[in-house]
Amino acid sequence: MKLDSSIAAVVTGGASGLGEATARALAAHGVKVAIFDLDRQQERGEAVAKDIGGVFCAVNVTSDDEVDAGFVKARAANGQERILINCAGTGNAAKTASRDKTTGAIKHFPLAHFDMIIQINLVGTFRCIAKSAAGMLTLEPIDGERGAIVNTASVAAEDGQIGQAAYSASKGGVVGMTLPIARDLSGEGIRVNTILPGIFNTPLLNAAPEAVKAALGAQVPFPKRLGQAEEYASLALEMIRNGYFNGEDVRLDGAIRMAPR
Repeated sequence: MKLDSSIAAVVTGGASGLGEATARALAAHGVKVAIFDLDRQQERGEAVAKDIGGVFCAVNVTSDDEVDAGFVKARAANGQERILINCAGTGNAAKTASRDKTTGAIKHFPLAHFDMIIQINLVGTFRCIAKSAAGMLTLEPIDGERGAIVNTASVAAEDGQIGQAAYSASKGGVVGMTLPIARDLSGEGIRVNTILPGIFNTPLLNAAPEAVKAALGAQVPFPKRLGQAEEYASLALEMIRNGYFNGEDVRLDGAIRMAPR
């Protein structure tokens, strides 16, 4: 797919981190970008949208109504999107069952917290895919193609660490649904791929001391550093541009394989 001002895109989680870098990279090619992010991110999202000539839509991907309203606003401003980048997501950490170190009391993973992560990372991603793809079906193909979708999983989908049961399950689900969705949409000229980032220098890590970030980066075989959001964006754009890239799940991790903890 050629990236230019005739193309519209939606980037979920686009107010910061991987999503922001991808929104900026798309806009640098002239693509009209709509940013979906939480209402608490509105100030940041509005600033990014203004900077790239885009539009911000306050959207919680767990809400049908908010996702629908976001697409209505985005399409009114930019037209029907041919590109969807799913970067919205979050994580938590707790053992499946454990003992309190002080009292010895036994507890299990709070099931509501498990469900929350699944709803955001997995169901939220699918919700945006399904609704965006339905919109793409209204478009006429360009060079046989109606659209391209890029999802964000994690290396935790394949080598999740202690305490990452919910996060790994949610990201493993994103990996698992990539090929069947690509097959579902293949007859309509819509491609679907997923990126599995390793340890990236995103807002989640910005508050960490430099020594901690250096130690994390040192775990990466090569290059021995944290990934940069722009490197994620570069791969996302290649997945969109390369018309033979379809149904793939690609690790972007400097060859790291995560240890148990």
